[in-house]
Amino acid sequence: MSITVYLADDQALLRAGFAMVINSQPDMEVTGQGGTGSEALAAARAQRPDVILMDIRMPQMDGLEATGRITADPALAGTRVIVLTTFDTDEYALQALRSGAAGFLLKDVQPEVLLDSVRTVMQDGAVVAPTTTRRLLDATLLGEGRARAPSAEQQQKLDQLTGREHQMLEEMATGDSNTEIAERLFVSEATVKTHVGQVLAKLGVRDRVQAVVFAYESGVVEP
Repeated sequence: MSITVYLADDQALLRAGFAMVINSQPDMEVTGQGGTGSEALAAARAQRPDVILMDIRMPQMDGLEATGRITADPALAGTRVIVLTTFDTDEYALQALRSGAAGFLLKDVQPEVLLDSVRTVMQDGAVVAPTTTRRLLDATLLGEGRARAPSAEQQQKLDQLTGREHQMLEEMATGDSNTEIAERLFVSEATVKTHVGQVLAKLGVRDRVQAVVFAYESGVVEP
């Protein structure tokens, strides 16, 4: 069964390029396109695509608001949003991650990275571009100049973690894959995946991206 992908970007030429790459794969299919966040939200509700590639700056409703509405809707729990950003100029990428996006890609992403990212999100909801995510968090949180200490609510969630799960949260924040973490800790990949699932459940976050944001914002990980 093909992975269904919806493209939301106000640049028709960019959508056409992404569509060509995605439709070239036997396990993927672009099922819709739109140039506004409103169209993306309506398509998500009507079509329930597996993945939405979401631009941030679009007319009518921007990608941030659309992402937040999609990820907050329990009926759309099976739809993952990957935010597209220019990184150097788009200061809203972190807000997109906070809104529940599964990750983000640079708009000049290589075709093979785009395809691998879509498949990765479908497999386990992992961070799409983990090392880039970490660099973004480093730059943004340092720029905010905030002293990061866990709030009472965050501390309550952290207290639920076992020592191993706390370690796993720190490992997830490095941006490494389950395989890389397993090799470093000398455990099986299945064990890592189990711990990751437990961490997500106890922190009350949707996926690894939000777990990494939580780790930064609560001071578990320092830039």
